[in-house]
Amino acid sequence: MKISLKAKMGLVLAFLIILTVTVLSVLVLKGIETNQRDQLESELIQKSKAAEQTIRQSYVTGDTSLNTDSFLQQKGQRLASSIASQSGMQTVLYNQKGQEAGSSIPIGQKDVDVSDTLSYALKGKIAYQISGSSLIYFAPVSIDNQFIGAIRFDHSLKNNQQFIADIRHLFRTWGTIAAAAAFLIGYAYFYRIASLIASLQKTSQQIRKGRYLTDLPFKRRDELGELSQGLFFMSTSIEKNIDQMNEEKRKLEFAISKLQSLEQQQKQFIGNISHEFKTPLTSIKAYVDLLDMYRDDPQLMEDGVQNIRKETNRLHEMVDKILKLSALEKYDFEQRPEQVELKRLLEDICDRMKGKAAKFDLTLHTNIKEAVVWADRESLIHIFINLIDNAIKYNEPGGKVEVTSYTLENSIIVDVANTGIGIPPEAEEKLFQPFFTVNKDRSRLSGGTGLGLALAKDLTEKQKGVIKLHHSDSKWTIFKVSFPLKTEK
Repeated sequence: MKISLKAKMGLVLAFLIILTVTVLSVLVLKGIETNQRDQLESELIQKSKAAEQTIRQSYVTGDTSLNTDSFLQQKGQRLASSIASQSGMQTVLYNQKGQEAGSSIPIGQKDVDVSDTLSYALKGKIAYQISGSSLIYFAPVSIDNQFIGAIRFDHSLKNNQQFIADIRHLFRTWGTIAAAAAFLIGYAYFYRIASLIASLQKTSQQIRKGRYLTDLPFKRRDELGELSQGLFFMSTSIEKNIDQMNEEKRKLEFAISKLQSLEQQQKQFIGNISHEFKTPLTSIKAYVDLLDMYRDDPQLMEDGVQNIRKETNRLHEMVDKILKLSALEKYDFEQRPEQVELKRLLEDICDRMKGKAAKFDLTLHTNIKEAVVWADRESLIHIFINLIDNAIKYNEPGGKVEVTSYTLENSIIVDVANTGIGIPPEAEEKLFQPFFTVNKDRSRLSGGTGLGLALAKDLTEKQKGVIKLHHSDSKWTIFKVSFPLKTEK
């Protein structure tokens, strides 16, 4: 069942207010009880010290020949009554054995069992217990650092308990009123917020259906106002983008029409070129056959050479024109990316290049991991053939070429390493520039043009990859090529 945002806000607000009032009430009541207990303990400690002083004075001013047990036996009742009169609380004196030596509690009044609490006091510790509305407090009594027994005070808790009850009732009454008032005020505010959010939700549905905004849904100087502005700008941007897409669609349809026309022109152009090539080639073939048949005819020889030269020049001129047309890049065919199993492709390339490596007395080693990349297969072949071919060209007899791969995060890294002459530091920055060669003499001997690495870099970047010179010294030169692993098209 769907619950509206307004209902959710109301429930959360009610829960938070009730929780806040409840926690605050509990903490305040707990604080009051703690304060009352601390004050009561302080008061009882003072009265127990005063009572101990009274007992000490009575012992010192009396018959000092009596021991403490005899003293309490004779004076206990009088001392209990005197201390009760001074403290305003019922008082009981106990000797060291826990026997009652004097009490101000009226005869016949029912007493509670205090044996457990008394046992703590007879060990020299302050102890107390609560029985109904009374606090029964025990404190040890000493004379000249000699433990003689314990004193008991019965303190009434009725006033404290009534005060706590009044405060609790006050919290229940006024806490309920305050919570209700806070809920109404908060709900009114959040109801307004929820209404604005609902308005934004309706606006988003309107945009989704293609009905774009002409003005802001509402204006506010807060996050909701910023969201309102954001929806308006988004709506206008979507409308503008759709208009642009429609315009691009129109242009694309026009381009398709032009491409179809160009395709027809291309077919016609190829047919014309084929026909133009056929004529001089036929003439050249005819003269070659005649010269083969009549080798001793000087006039035929001279005519044949002139005509063959003329037709050859004609062919050269046509080829030159075709190359110029090609340089104009009139027909720019797109790459065709696909899922490529890199291990299989690299192993196939290395197998092809092992013959050339053996020719130059080199060994080619591979250690390639399984990986799938999304790239143009022919471009990958060009990249790695160029790198491996360079590793063979710029090597020394008896050297090595190593092709290894490994995965790092979401990329596959391919290292093409070779021993050999190395690359000087000053040449590293220009290494991927077209027509740049490190060693001109070596390039002439090996047939290098300085285009291989430039082509490899261009093709690598078109596959969203990176190629760089990782390391070069007199022992090893290492090129690193990385491509993103295939996750989705």
